Amino acid sequence: MTKLIYILNIETSTTNCSVSLSENGRLIGLKEDNSLEYSHAERLHVYIDELLKKANVSKTQITAVGISRGPGSYTGLRIGVSAAKGVCYALKIPLISVPTLEALARQVKSPEGPIVAMLDARRLEVYSAIYDVSYKETRQTKAEVITSDSYKDILEFSPVYFIGNGVPKTQDLISHPNTRFIEKKLPSAAQMGTLTYAKFKDNDFEDVAYFEPYYLKDFIAIPSKKQF
Repeated sequence: MTKLIYILNIETSTTNCSVSLSENGRLIGLKEDNSLEYSHAERLHVYIDELLKKANVSKTQITAVGISRGPGSYTGLRIGVSAAKGVCYALKIPLISVPTLEALARQVKSPEGPIVAMLDARRLEVYSAIYDVSYKETRQTKAEVITSDSYKDILEFSPVYFIGNGVPKTQDLISHPNTRFIEKKLPSAAQMGTLTYAKFKDNDFEDVAYFEPYYLKDFIAIPSKKQF
């Protein structure tokens, strides 16, 4: 009889507060909400409890916790990682991390060319990575400023799929006929189960005590506009 591996997956790198439950890599439950405000701290644990209750799975049945490690919102990533660590400590189970942009790229179904997964950063910058049709990374994650010449080297040869909340600023600058813009998509825990289950089978776990999100860039606090 096959042992059931339940992995709780957490995605909080953007405004989308998203949790999923996978059984041997298969998605069996999803709870998420994308609002304009970051309220993950208030919603995340509530969503986890609601998800497990609906799936009729107890916390003691969770085998591991998967976390979307970034890049993305500094605050969102901190909240997600803190919650994931808390569950791992309480249940004495392993922590698994997956690249946020890889999970985002997997929302593109049956691509006919490269996928550029991109998250909005400051001004004209995005955090981006490039994947092939098998979702294998072909250019590592980096912060880059988008210009009219961006991705020209790959746009000449095939359709290129752009996905994530970095798409709007890219649409304003790139108008090549091979562009395929997939709008209004954010990272979701729905795509994490396949990735976290593969890592689980390989015993590819993080050190719960020392794991930190992948911020890519240092956090810069924005001065308050309040008058004192």
